[in-house]
Formats: sequence, C-alpha cells, structure tokens
Amino acid sequence: MRIEIGYDIHFSVPAPTPMLLLLQTHPGRYNLITPEQLVILPNVPTQMFADSFGNTCTRLVAPAGLLQLSNNAVVDLDGLPDLVDLNAQQLQIQDLPTYTLPFLLASRYCEVDRLTEFAWKQFGTGVTGYQRVQAVCNYVHNHIQFGYPFAHSFKSAFDVFNQRQGVCRDFAHLSITLCRCLGIPARYVTGYLGDIGVPFNPDPMDFSAWFEVYLSNMWYTFDARHNHPRIGRIVMAHGRDAADTALTTSFGPTTLQQFKVWTNEVQP
Repeated sequence: MRIEIGYDIHFSVPAPTPMLLLLQTHPGRYNLITPEQLVILPNVPTQMFADSFGNTCTRLVAPAGLLQLSNNAVVDLDGLPDLVDLNAQQLQIQDLPTYTLPFLLASRYCEVDRLTEFAWKQFGTGVTGYQRVQAVCNYVHNHIQFGYPFAHSFKSAFDVFNQRQGVCRDFAHLSITLCRCLGIPARYVTGYLGDIGVPFNPDPMDFSAWFEVYLSNMWYTFDARHNHPRIGRIVMAHGRDAADTALTTSFGPTTLQQFKVWTNEVQP
C-alpha cells in the first residue's frame, strides 16, 4: 500500500521569530517511495537535529511576514491494521528497559499522581497486559465525548477525566495517564491518519494523536478515540505527551493563516 502524505501551513509573523518544527516522519520507520520535501518560504537557514526521543526537528528563525511550510511524500506501508495481541504481557517495572522508564512518570499533561487511586480501583483487579490497556481504551472511548470545540491547549488528563470532553490528544492523554498509573509505559504519538478502511469523513483532514504502550518487549499502538485497529498510521513524533511533540513551536507571536493536511491511498 502506498499513501501520499503532506501539508500546507501558513503563518503570519509580525517580527523575526525563532521556531522549532517537528514536521517530518519519524526517521527510520518508513520506506519513502517519494522522499519528503520540507519547503520553507521564504528560504531561510535551518538546522536539523534529532531530539531526545529520536524525532526529526528543524530549527529556524522566521522573518517578519508570511511564512509558508509545505511537504509532500509517498510512503510504502504493509496495508495491515494496528497489531492486536491479546497475549502481550505487562512487564514488571524492575524488568523494563531503562529507556521506557520516563514513560511511567507524570508529565506536563499526564498527572499520574491525581489518577492513580481511580486507575487501580477501576482496572487493578481485572485482566492484565494487552487486555488491561484495551479496558482502559474502552473506558476512555465510552466516557469522553469527542468534539473540536472542546479543544484547549491547557487541558490535561485530569481535566479530561472530570469534563468528559475532548479531542484526539485528550483521549490519548487520559489513556496514557491511566496506563502509567498501572505501571505500563505509555507514550504519546502524533502523525497522519487517513480514512482508509473506514467510512469517509467529510471534515477537513488534520493530524491525529494516539498512543503506544510497552508490552512483551515491544511498543503496541492504541487509539482510544477510534478504539478500532486502523490502517495507514504514519508517525511523525512521539514523546511523553503533547508538550514533547508539538509540530510547530514559535518563540514569539505568530498567527495561523492556513492549515491543510492530506493523506490518501495511491496506486503503485
């Protein structure tokens, strides 16, 4: 399966402003039939580097005026839905690889200490491993109402838990927090997710958020918003939560003028 991905994003910048971008696919995960071409207009000097989570970052200073960011690529995927393994096991914390330990801790949007008592009361005596994470997803999916008007950049997992409303990042934050409360490493993921294998959604395309958990010595994909294995996920960045994976960060005022994202299956 081949999927064309890309975006066209415009910002109005009132004065020269440093920016940090995470606008490319996660390195090493995918076979790119057509390589990514991150185009920045006007053309300015950039510095590319890998952050502590292995995400590809681009650093620049946006000049005053209109800043245009665009990219397009074709990615080769296996065409299979998210892997389901009901027998995947939760590891004892003392047996976890050290690099997974930060994904057990509280972070900016995931207040583990505030939800631990609820998590163990709700999920602590039932199934374990993959099936415990699925139970968390079922709970979040059934108790949180999705809606774009519910989005707020300051909303944390504890806020979502109490308000019972949110967007995809909120579903992910609450699920991640509950998994960490239960001793399961969980990390936030953002990227492309099209409508392959599901009914067409007429809403404008957007980047999506989901999460991954560490079971049986590998990372498994979960998505409490959709709560169904999906085809065609393409990861751009992962981290502890949305604070680590903001696709654009400006160190000064900017105004978003245009935002278009596409992800479509194409014939080989």
